[in-house]
Amino acid sequence: MRISSASLAWSWSLLAGAAHAQFLVSELSFGYTNRIAPEHSRSIPHFELQGNPYQPEILSNKVVLTPAAPAPGGQRGAVWAEHTLDYSRWLADVDFRVSGPERGGGNLNIWLVKDGPTNVGTSSVYTVGKFEGLVLVLDASGVRGGGSLRGYLNDGTKEYKALTGIDSLAFAHCDYPFRNLGRPAQVKIQQTDRLFSVELDGHLCFSSEDVVIPTGYRFGVTAASADTPDSAEIFKLVVMHDNNDYTFKSDEHQRQQQQHEFHDEHDQYTKQKPVAGGEGHPPVRISRGGMVEDTPEARNYERDNVPDADANTITSSKAQFADLHNRLQSVNHHLSTIFRQVATSDQVGEKRHEEVSVQLGQLKGLLTKLDRLDMIEDKLEQMERDMKTLHSELRQSVANAESSVRQHVAGRLEGHHDRLAETLRHPGYGRLIFVIVAGQLLLAGAYVFYKRRKASSPKKYL
Repeated sequence: MRISSASLAWSWSLLAGAAHAQFLVSELSFGYTNRIAPEHSRSIPHFELQGNPYQPEILSNKVVLTPAAPAPGGQRGAVWAEHTLDYSRWLADVDFRVSGPERGGGNLNIWLVKDGPTNVGTSSVYTVGKFEGLVLVLDASGVRGGGSLRGYLNDGTKEYKALTGIDSLAFAHCDYPFRNLGRPAQVKIQQTDRLFSVELDGHLCFSSEDVVIPTGYRFGVTAASADTPDSAEIFKLVVMHDNNDYTFKSDEHQRQQQQHEFHDEHDQYTKQKPVAGGEGHPPVRISRGGMVEDTPEARNYERDNVPDADANTITSSKAQFADLHNRLQSVNHHLSTIFRQVATSDQVGEKRHEEVSVQLGQLKGLLTKLDRLDMIEDKLEQMERDMKTLHSELRQSVANAESSVRQHVAGRLEGHHDRLAETLRHPGYGRLIFVIVAGQLLLAGAYVFYKRRKASSPKKYL
């Protein structure tokens, strides 16, 4: 059987990405299984909770560092890893959600510092004293007030709470509207041999070749709420390391990683993605092809990598055939693994498709409410037209009534003023005098008649 060098080169380039894997550090991670903490537990394994005045609340799938209204403002919460990060190449993934009123307040801080629970506690970058390490701050500032992420470094000499203009001390920043998204937001921090980078929801925020975080620091997340509080929730903190980075891994940790047991494969895929180090879950490998269980087949996948050999060392046809056979067998194993990963990805894709279909159905139900809004808008427009018609009719009625009153008054008073003026112009005093004199004479005659009749009447004597 003959295989061209071009075909072999293509096969090896296809498998180069799959050969690069990362492993999860369970003692620095939470939120990668169905539950953040064991049921009825008030603590997270390998993590320490701090709060002022109240401790953070642990729910099944999240940690509430600061609650929203009606809870009072001015609260602080923190979650700190009990173990240090002892790897030089690593990747940290933080899923969080911040929600609250339209105008937000407070901040969320992601720390990787020395002795974080003691030196930082529940502080934010604006209230912390001296610290040594890195902090990424998410607050409601930014160009449009929608939010931003800023990165700060300190060697333990600067006391930040005593400084002014802390925003200007950031070595990098980017605008990021993280509040009220309706979904968890993601911050991904990665340290490689040559680059330090920060991504937000899959988009690069900033990167630098001059930043190298030393080992021995602790991960932590703190949140502080303002007078009008925001709800700060942490869904996941996952830390992974390069599988080639064995420099800082102790023998005890290796033994612990080898002692993780298997559970039913069906449960691993019907529930949340399996990850290494969780209680009751097998360890997994995280590669470019996706998340894969650390099963014997997966370990064989690593062992099947045939090391490169110098062509000058293969001198016989038998050795050449054996080398070609081994490499073809390795290619076959890798392709089988890729096919299994693709099948797993298809299952995950189908599940996500079903979830999206359900959400689309719910969205269609909400769209029917928009039709009702159109009906209400039409009714309001009809009411507006009716009001305008009623207003015009009322004005016309008032005008008609005013015209009728004017016509009526004008008909009644027509000529009245002229007659009154004519009468006043020629007053008659003679008639008045005649009436007075005649009345006096009539009274005088009646008196005389009375006297005469009385005098002529017979007198009566007793």
